[in-house]
Amino acid sequence: MPSRTSPKAAAGKTRGRTEEPAQAQDAKQAFFTLVNMTPKALERWLASPESKSVGWDSGDGEAVGHKSGKKILAIKSKKRADLTKGDLAHMQKVVGYIRRHLAQRPKKDVETSRWRYSLMNWGHDPAKG
Repeated sequence: MPSRTSPKAAAGKTRGRTEEPAQAQDAKQAFFTLVNMTPKALERWLASPESKSVGWDSGDGEAVGHKSGKKILAIKSKKRADLTKGDLAHMQKVVGYIRRHLAQRPKKDVETSRWRYSLMNWGHDPAKG
């Protein structure tokens, strides 16, 4: 006897898993495109005095962006299939931050600018090609 699964229900399944909403797929794609620092490079950066010298204090002495960088490292260490809703929410926050700050590029040399350092805390090095 043929399966009684409706075409609508079947369309949302892929190999036993529910297909991701387009918004989640877009957020993941944007995140993995915009976060252009490797985990090793980001980890080295976050340990530097320059990394710790920029950003808004989160209330405990550590900048919001610095904390974000740590979360980015945790996200990048996971398999994409293991990402949680919390990970996805942070990925969306990272994408929004990077896009906003890229639009505010200073006219002066950015190599040692606070603008670049802040973006690097969020996993994006604007000096990379």
